[in-house]
Amino acid sequence: MQHTKIRIGTRASILALAQAHEVRDRLLAAHGDLGPDQIEIVEISTKGDRILDRPLAEIGGKGLFTAEIEAGLADGSLDLAVHSMKDMPTELPPGLTLACVLEREDPRDVFISPNAVSLDGLPEGAVVGTASLRRQAQVLAARPDLKVVTFRGNVQSRLRKLADGVVDATLLAYAGLRRLGMENEATAIMDTNIMLPAVAQGAITIETRDGDAEMARRLAPLNHPETEVCVTAERALLAALEGSCRTPIAAHAILKEDRLHLRARMLSPDGRQCYEATRESLPADAAAMGRDAGMEIRRIAGDAFFDILKV
Repeated sequence: MQHTKIRIGTRASILALAQAHEVRDRLLAAHGDLGPDQIEIVEISTKGDRILDRPLAEIGGKGLFTAEIEAGLADGSLDLAVHSMKDMPTELPPGLTLACVLEREDPRDVFISPNAVSLDGLPEGAVVGTASLRRQAQVLAARPDLKVVTFRGNVQSRLRKLADGVVDATLLAYAGLRRLGMENEATAIMDTNIMLPAVAQGAITIETRDGDAEMARRLAPLNHPETEVCVTAERALLAALEGSCRTPIAAHAILKEDRLHLRARMLSPDGRQCYEATRESLPADAAAMGRDAGMEIRRIAGDAFFDILKV
C-alpha cells in the first residue's frame, strides 16, 4: 500500500530537531507500514529564533516559535508540527489542534554555574543570565541581591557564554538537557519550592490540522494520557491568567493515586510580589481545576497587578 510522505515541521535548533526525530522514531515504531523514507523533517526558521538580542516580551511573546510552522500546517505544506508545549499559546489559530502529547520529561529547571554549587552559593551581586521572566522573578524572590540579565540563544550558545564568563550562572530546563544527552552539564536540579516550572515544561506536543483523521489515527498511539491531563490543568490556569511572556507564571501538576494535584504561582518580574494557589481534583476535572486556580490568583493579585505588567 502506498503512503503519502508525512512532513513534520520543526524549528531548526538542535533541541527542536531532537524532539522532531523522537516523534519520527515513535511513529515508525508504532506503525509497521511506515518506512523512514516516508517521513520528512522540515526545518523552519521562526521569528523567535532569528531575533536574539531582545527579551521575548519585547518582540511578541508566545507564538514567536510557532507562527511560521503553523502557517505551513494551514497551507498544507506540512502535516504535523512538533513543539515544546511550553512555547504554545493557549489559543491556537483557527483550523489547528493539538492532537497529541508525548510522555513528559522531568519538568524541573537546573542551575548551572562554574562558580557555585547552588543558587544560594552565589556571592552577593553575582550575575544570572536567563531569557525567562518566570526564572528571573523566582531567582529575585529567592535572592534579591543578585543581578539578572537577558540571556538568549540555544542551549549550546548559552553554555558557551557561561564558560566565557559573560554571566556567573544560568538556568535551563532539565528536560532539554536530557533530550540532548547533556544532563551532566547541570550543576544542581532546582527545588520546585524555589523554582516552580513553566506551564507544560518538559512536554512535547504535536499540532495538526483540525479534522485530519489520518494524522489523528497515526498519532493516537503516541499520546500519553497522564501527561495530557497534567498539562491540561496547567494550560487552563495560564489561560485564566491570560498569561504571556510579560507575566511570570509557573505551574506544575502531578497525577498521584488517581488524584490530580496542582501548584501555581504568579510573580511580579522583580520577584517582590508572589501569589500562589494549590488545587486537587479528579483527572476529569483538570481544566476546571486549572481555571479555578487561575481565577483565585487573579482575585488575590487584583487588577492593579496586571495594569503594571501592561506598562
